[in-house]
Amino acid sequence: MNTKLFLLVLALFVFATPIFAADGTNWVAITSGFSMAIASSVCGMAQAKAVAAAAEGMARNPGASASIRFALLLGLVLIESLALYTLVIILLKVVN
Repeated sequence: MNTKLFLLVLALFVFATPIFAADGTNWVAITSGFSMAIASSVCGMAQAKAVAAAAEGMARNPGASASIRFALLLGLVLIESLALYTLVIILLKVVN
């Protein structure tokens, strides 16, 4: 019974796709907001984890603070570039 229901729902989604596409809604703009929200939240979590690990590393080994700080800043720049690349891609897609 579950297989028949699954196939029926799958067929409904496959055949109903053109109906959803015909309403004229600008889905690029709507999904752009979701993608920026996801990218920003992932960047925020990654930055928080990086700062926490760097602070713990500096507390455990104060002599290595300079190298830990350099690695932290480099990592934060690379993490932040994810959000900036996402923003650039969104701007390119929405404007066109």
